[in-house]
Amino acid sequence: MAQFYLTTTLPYINSEPHLGFALEIVRADALARAHRLAGDNVFFNTGVDEHGLKVWRKAQGLGLETQAYCDKLAASFNDLKKLLDLSYDNFIRTTDQHHQAAAQEFWRRCLASGDIYKQHYSVKYCVGCEMEKTDSELENGHCPLHPDQDLELIDEENYFFRLSKYQNQLLKLYDSQPDFVVPANRLKEIRNFVANGLQDFSISRLVSKLPWGVAVPDDPEQVMYVWFDALVNYISAIGWPDKPEKFNQWWPAVQIAGKDNLRPQALMWQAMLMSAGLPASRQIFIDGFITAGGQKMSKSLGNVISPVELVEKFGADVVRYYLLAEINDRDDGDYTDERFMEVYQADLANGLGNLFSRLGNLAWKNGLNPLAPKIGQLYTKVIQSVENWQFNQAVGYIWQVYRQIDKKLTEQQPWKLETAAAQKSLQPLVEDLVDAAYCLQIFLPTTAKTILNFFSQPITGKPKPLFPRFDQFNNNFKK
Repeated sequence: MAQFYLTTTLPYINSEPHLGFALEIVRADALARAHRLAGDNVFFNTGVDEHGLKVWRKAQGLGLETQAYCDKLAASFNDLKKLLDLSYDNFIRTTDQHHQAAAQEFWRRCLASGDIYKQHYSVKYCVGCEMEKTDSELENGHCPLHPDQDLELIDEENYFFRLSKYQNQLLKLYDSQPDFVVPANRLKEIRNFVANGLQDFSISRLVSKLPWGVAVPDDPEQVMYVWFDALVNYISAIGWPDKPEKFNQWWPAVQIAGKDNLRPQALMWQAMLMSAGLPASRQIFIDGFITAGGQKMSKSLGNVISPVELVEKFGADVVRYYLLAEINDRDDGDYTDERFMEVYQADLANGLGNLFSRLGNLAWKNGLNPLAPKIGQLYTKVIQSVENWQFNQAVGYIWQVYRQIDKKLTEQQPWKLETAAAQKSLQPLVEDLVDAAYCLQIFLPTTAKTILNFFSQPITGKPKPLFPRFDQFNNNFKK
């Protein structure tokens, strides 16, 4: 049994969960389920990033004590576990005492390596990204990811991390592991960035300007820069530094992040690990963004899609299917209500849902015996595709089987046959449906469980519909 540690990024809690993070965590969940189905021992971590300037300002703007604000928003992210039928094992908050202690110990180790020093500096800063920005990164004087926010000038004395020291080691890491960052174009992007030279970066802020953060050891006037603190969660979540046996059991991790996180995940964090004398991450998967009708989601445009609202109307498996099957797993993807409905009608209601109803009804009428799933070529192809971060392809393999079953069912017309002949016709079709449902557990766990349970025991009646009628479902968009 192999050990497999998987972690998402920790989203900032300056707003409620959006569909972009739902995409990241649902894909992570599918990967975790695939490894469990393959027999691996899995630890799946997620959580929330509660420090930083924009979280503190959000609480101030609402007139709330910062910790109370964080407690409320953290709960809304943890609620995603039930809402999206997620299987994560740990939910970490960067305000947790054990995490803060780990971040401070990590600081001390980097300091002992000679990689932390203090100096005065002046930079342009994007609060939305919580990152410094050079002029070459800007578009019309703004961060391209947050064009509606003005950059701020930070002019103060802070601690710095000696990132420039690790240029050659990082290049060696990338060259020695050609799949260290997936997809390949993201590895090329970060390698080119590092090859062009690295600058040290600030890792603290003045308490007088930002009182909300992890205290810098032995300096009460400074708190840690939010990225330095938050990245440490990947190891504090598995007991570092107090539980070395647990840490050694699970590390290194597979990390999942959006493309705006490429630099912190594949560059900053790897250099920090080198400084602290710890192994690099195992692999990093980089997601694209979800747009809404071709536009970046933003509150100002009023086009932010809430996963909570979608699931409350249509159910977790419907949302999971759209994210895993429809959203491009190699680049940006798009969401529209119209496309959502098209996918639902074609693949779920009129596709799998109709097939299950027809086969289940025929199996009941013809007294088909209970069936158990078998592991075959479909399982192998699905597992391999998921492990290669090809969710569209993996789901597509399963739906190819459903379409083949539907075609054979229409051709053979077992409803016109006598019982014995009908059973002979139905048996291989139901076997294929059940085998596919075994793989479907990775993606649509509730739907898969319904199918497997129905055929695994004596059938005493026709099956209940998997998905609501299209007209009922469609009306939900008008509510």
